[in-house]
Amino acid sequence: MNPLNFNNIRILICGDIMLDRYWHGKTDRLSPEAPVPVVQINRQEDRLGGAANVARNIVALGGKATLHGTIGQDEQAESVQQLLDQAGIQHQLTPHPTAGTHTKLRIIGQQHILRVDFADNLATTTHSTQHSSYQQALAEHQLVILSDYAKGTLSDPQPYIQAASAAQKPILVDPKGTDFERYRGATLLTPNLAEYTAVVGACPDQATLVNKGQQLIQALDLQALLITQSEQGMTLIQAGQAPYHLNTQARDVYDVTGAGDTVIATLASVLATGAELKTATQLANLAAGCVVAKRGTASLSAAELQAAQQATDTVEPTEPAIDPTSTYQSGILNETQLTEQINAARARGERIVMTNGCFDILHAGHTHCLAEAAKLGDRLLVATNTDASIRSLKGPERPINPQQHRQEVLAAIKGVDWVVAYEELTPERLVQVVKPDVLVKGAEYANEQIPGADIIRATGGEVVYIETANSTLSTSKIIATIRARTES
Repeated sequence: MNPLNFNNIRILICGDIMLDRYWHGKTDRLSPEAPVPVVQINRQEDRLGGAANVARNIVALGGKATLHGTIGQDEQAESVQQLLDQAGIQHQLTPHPTAGTHTKLRIIGQQHILRVDFADNLATTTHSTQHSSYQQALAEHQLVILSDYAKGTLSDPQPYIQAASAAQKPILVDPKGTDFERYRGATLLTPNLAEYTAVVGACPDQATLVNKGQQLIQALDLQALLITQSEQGMTLIQAGQAPYHLNTQARDVYDVTGAGDTVIATLASVLATGAELKTATQLANLAAGCVVAKRGTASLSAAELQAAQQATDTVEPTEPAIDPTSTYQSGILNETQLTEQINAARARGERIVMTNGCFDILHAGHTHCLAEAAKLGDRLLVATNTDASIRSLKGPERPINPQQHRQEVLAAIKGVDWVVAYEELTPERLVQVVKPDVLVKGAEYANEQIPGADIIRATGGEVVYIETANSTLSTSKIIATIRARTES
């Protein structure tokens, strides 16, 4: 059995829907009004959050997700619905007559500077309509996730649990608050350590954590608990079975936003394929290790998860044999070699940055952009046009330097890991193959439609525009200067 084949799964998610909004900008001075940075905003980015991010994680793996929940009747709700449609997530959203869509606004300069929450508690006026549509959808799905962020959608989760139980559907719950009695009868809860100890009390050691977990399972008529413990990994506790602990698989923790969403989405997706709970836990742990290496609310693909699985020995011998990760290789690569290196880097939890261009005559503007791009992640991929595509773009007299020479110069630059050529006029197809965490362009392209940008944002990545050291620099201008001096 291949637990990474998610094509035929269908999961129903109900819970608190949020919009994660990011304002990106530059900050190079303090305000004269107070000792706080002044951020010049130059880009806005919206991502799905809360239960919507759980659904997005399922779809990113290749499964199908249906989302039920309540939103406001505002601009933020329109953005949520647009993002859901773009991601291919089916949804049954109930508009609230007075409350606004829960929104988390993050202001990002060179780093995360501030988060502002816009939150209304969702009153019970919409719950009867929401629960009715949820009941009708149960028959079409293999499994249910309740994503509770304590915003009011699941103020009374029992009707949802009882309906799913009656339909013989497993119910996975990401809980909130200190009243776990509300989740009685669920199949599995996925609290983090802080949430768990707030309910059962302090757990000075693993034995205490497990003993209290067994008591909680029995008291609430659960089948299992999966307790996530940040850098300490996660522990699966099942009724009447020995505990199963996994160490964290995170290599570099860049941003933990939405990691819990990834855990429960991966866990549910693997279970929906028919795999055992222990296998699902292994892969959820791997997924969490990958997603915390990405910036902001993020997800990962089945290919990334497969690569992470192949790079570890956490999967037990009952699973198919796996090959060791290929060794790291830098320099000029063909596309097949590049794909192998990308998969290995994903398995190591590394953050991939990509930029592209002709790079015909390399100048200070290029080197500045490449140096800044290298700071945004662990591996920098530079994609360059072939000679034929440059001729199509620039005319028959270009390029000045042939492809091999251009690639050799790029590969010699500090911070550049991989150099690859693409035949098309734009790198959009290559972006689709690589799906980098960050796509970098010069700031002069900020108002243009960047090929591949929509692909990056749909998979949880970001597009970053870098100010060049000297905006007057360009290959065309250098060539024109040489010709003018030659003619004179």
